[in-house]
Amino acid sequence: MRAVVAQGTGGPEVLSVAEMPDPQAGAGEVVVEVTAAGLNRADLLQRMGFYPPPPGASDIFGMECSGTVAEVGEGVTQWSVGDEVCCLLAGGGYAERVAVPAGQVMPVPDGVDLVTAAALPEVAATVWSNVFMVAGLRPDETFLVHGGAGGIGTFAIQLAHALGARVATTGGTAEKLEFCRSLGADVTIDYGEQDFVEVLREATGGHGADVILDNMGAKYLARNVEALATEGRLVVIGMQGGTKAELDLAKLLTKRGAVIATSLRARPVEGKSAICAGVVEHVWPLVAEGKVRPIVHEVLGLDDVVAAHELMGSGAHTGKILLTP
Repeated sequence: MRAVVAQGTGGPEVLSVAEMPDPQAGAGEVVVEVTAAGLNRADLLQRMGFYPPPPGASDIFGMECSGTVAEVGEGVTQWSVGDEVCCLLAGGGYAERVAVPAGQVMPVPDGVDLVTAAALPEVAATVWSNVFMVAGLRPDETFLVHGGAGGIGTFAIQLAHALGARVATTGGTAEKLEFCRSLGADVTIDYGEQDFVEVLREATGGHGADVILDNMGAKYLARNVEALATEGRLVVIGMQGGTKAELDLAKLLTKRGAVIATSLRARPVEGKSAICAGVVEHVWPLVAEGKVRPIVHEVLGLDDVVAAHELMGSGAHTGKILLTP
């Protein structure tokens, strides 16, 4: 099969397409013939040598895909050859075929075409597990997501809005913020021109955010704690702004707040399977009803993987970037 490999670590130019052995379905796995794969910022970190795949996972890039079941391994009863699916992966998506634990395979939601379905698994699993399973966002609470125009952000805005929360988001341009408003954001903040803590306080009458989903890490830690409401929950899922920062515990104690750091890729199969089951039960019906929709910026061919990584690294995209074999 054709798959994307890296010649060392570095910029997008280290990526190329090569012939690799076809994967085989082990016990409890299926092999999926890939229709499309989604890009994630973690792929860029892996390319630069900062985020290797977990032990035992494929070193081929790609943490989500859509496609058709081509082979079923021993003990798998819920999937059959020919089923159209989308999958949460630990790696291997930038390829023509990938082996996937059966519990990380999900049906394509009604009304979504097979290519577009590749934009769903990682964002849906990330948002559902962190914002709802971990942070417990409830209707009528205030939710802040940083980087609302990205893949995670566009999905988080829609899902939180659909489930009754008040949504605030940050973004870098007026066009991106307007798009976030069209998805359901009630409060939009230009992070280059405005202080998100002050804007949020004013918009909420001093209350702040009950839940914050943050991909910046150290750079935003102190300000995120400032932005929290009493009994607020800050969930850190990325480190684009660094890994080390001071935390004012007195401020956190005063707010009875929580800071939670999580990752998805390295979780055991059982944990990821439980998240996927929750996504299918709670999120897919909203997608089928059109209340939440995948946002795709561009679909490129596998041979255009360098351009795809350059586009993601530029931050010029809105929503997801996909690759098709």
